[in-house]
Amino acid sequence: MVARRDSAEGEQTSGDGKKAAKVTKKAPSKTASGTPSEALPKTVSKTSPVTPAAKSAATPAATVRRSAARKPESRTALVRRARRINRELAEVYPYAHPELDFENPFQLVVATVLSAQTTDLRVNQTTPALFAKYPTPEDLAAADPAEVEEILRPTGFFRAKTRSVIGLSQALVEQFGGEVPGRLEDLVKLPGVGRKTAFVVLGNAFGRPGITVDTHFQRLVRRWKWTEETEPDKIEAAVGALFPKSEWTMLSHHVIFHGRRMCHARKPACGACPIAPLCPAYGEGETDPEKAKKLLKYEKGGFPGQRLNPPQSYLDAGGRPAPPLGAG
Repeated sequence: MVARRDSAEGEQTSGDGKKAAKVTKKAPSKTASGTPSEALPKTVSKTSPVTPAAKSAATPAATVRRSAARKPESRTALVRRARRINRELAEVYPYAHPELDFENPFQLVVATVLSAQTTDLRVNQTTPALFAKYPTPEDLAAADPAEVEEILRPTGFFRAKTRSVIGLSQALVEQFGGEVPGRLEDLVKLPGVGRKTAFVVLGNAFGRPGITVDTHFQRLVRRWKWTEETEPDKIEAAVGALFPKSEWTMLSHHVIFHGRRMCHARKPACGACPIAPLCPAYGEGETDPEKAKKLLKYEKGGFPGQRLNPPQSYLDAGGRPAPPLGAG
């Protein structure tokens, strides 16, 4: 009696037509990190013959090429995937927050202007001296530029930044009675303030939803195929259309936190990423879980964060405050 396989039904039948036990496929197993094994690059067994096709399938580049060749994602599927990514990141970073130290809208708008071309950490280490000497817009508007330049020197481009913060302080005094306005159209009129800075201020000082399109945000939303746009205002519009307006501010924090801690520009920590199964760019970075862990930054890597005075929720989650300028 010769058994034959009916490949279409996954069953075996004997020569007399009797059906044998049905052959079923096992569900894909998961890795130690919780990532479905089918989402990871295939490895080649040492005991199996290594064919050119197998070698190609074992490389991250091949994984990316296969992903690119898949059927185009529908609008509905894109919205669902984008929102799931945001939910996953909200669980990973429940303490996500603006990483600039500030106590009021004036301090936030100044700190955000100073954060151009430098890190939030360096700004946070510099602004305590600035706000101690010039606590109000009136004080900074009347400041000696040379003295402000000396304080801002560690942030880089300190002459241009001095002109901006003194100029915006003068505008606040002359046009808004020394108060930071809570409208986008007013904020962008201030020297050194663009849409990105305006949305940081609106979302975090006034509680008004906005999307902050910084370099991290731009990089990640393009990796995730949320948009192919390259101009910040077009990225803002495209991504904003995927989410309810009420989620925009926290979405920005989640994405930026992830970009700074795991999904780096040059070598993303793919093997430690909680959203790897949802990422079209999986495999561009380090996929080995142990090696990927070594790439993690800030609290994910066990190191201090960027704020000298972070929110209590961040400290409760195990985060450590950054040291002041000159410490260590």
